[in-house]
Amino acid sequence: MRELSSLRSRIDKIDGEILNLLRKRVELAGKTGVLKREKRLPIVDEVREEDVYARLSKKAKVLGIPVSDVKSIYREIMRMCTAVQAKETKEKKTTASLGVHKFDKIARVAFQGEVGAYSEQAALLFFGPTASVRPCKSLRAVFEIVEKAESAFGVVPVENSLEGSVNETYDLLLDSSLKVSGEINLRVVHCLIASPETQLGNIKVVYSHPQALAQCRRFLERLNCEVVSTYDTAGSVKMIRERRLVDSAAVASEKAAEVYGMKVLRRAIEDSPNNYTRFYVLSKDDAPPSGRDKTSIIFSVKHLPGTLFNALQEFAVRSINLTKIESRPNRQNPWEYNFYLDFEGHRKDVACKEALEGLKRKSIFVKILGSYSRAS
Repeated sequence: MRELSSLRSRIDKIDGEILNLLRKRVELAGKTGVLKREKRLPIVDEVREEDVYARLSKKAKVLGIPVSDVKSIYREIMRMCTAVQAKETKEKKTTASLGVHKFDKIARVAFQGEVGAYSEQAALLFFGPTASVRPCKSLRAVFEIVEKAESAFGVVPVENSLEGSVNETYDLLLDSSLKVSGEINLRVVHCLIASPETQLGNIKVVYSHPQALAQCRRFLERLNCEVVSTYDTAGSVKMIRERRLVDSAAVASEKAAEVYGMKVLRRAIEDSPNNYTRFYVLSKDDAPPSGRDKTSIIFSVKHLPGTLFNALQEFAVRSINLTKIESRPNRQNPWEYNFYLDFEGHRKDVACKEALEGLKRKSIFVKILGSYSRAS
């Protein structure tokens, strides 16, 4: 018994040391949150988290500790530290960074899809784990909910690094009075998800959002199954569970598998590891200057030679960097186009303000979607 008591005493001492180290880690997380607030960076850094897990997994293998257990423990530690950072940044981020009304409570954010969707991940990445997220069936519904002030913010996908722009978002932006007040770049890791009893060889049908299916084209071709488009990635997982489709799978996030109690058959099935989706944060106001801004606009010019060149010259002569330009059909006049343009700088910056004034003189119309802090 004396030996047992001695061992327990040593364990108690180690537990105390662990708690002291946890306290130090939380304190450092709080200081990190302050820096993120000052630099207007997102609270959650998925790349950093992946690096931490990879480093700890490697160390755990060397020490002979189960990697899954280490990941489970550190997932809770990371959650605790992220909550501290969110507390540090919540009030000032929502007022100073976004330039909207002050929150008395947590941020209310609408997104398209079911719980576990990538849009929800993007919302939590930007606003932190304390955000109150609201799933919506469609992108139009997200816009309508924010316009009615039922949610203060909306998060919508605007383009993917592999498959290009989300045209519906661009079309909705043309007609909406909402402003773009932020952007998020989310690393998208697709998983093949099925019921717990389903094996890979039993799958006959794969469901998911069209963009997700397109991003996993090579894997799905090798799988040689029927591919069916749905309105949402996580929604596909939910549907398979509710309908008990044991011969079907969905392409979605690992988070969706956790939410709906499903099994991940294969991870990282996207065609390229450089798979990122860019999201806009929508609100009724855009953000004040931060020093590292971007502005998004829509404009159109007369359908004559040289008009687009002359319009873009307003940015070139002022050394304003254009980060994206894309045309979308003008719905009033066939074979004429609106141009969606992103450029570095805030609409209130002197050079940007002059360029926009010059653009208005050379264009049929110009709509400023918003100025916002660039995503890291």
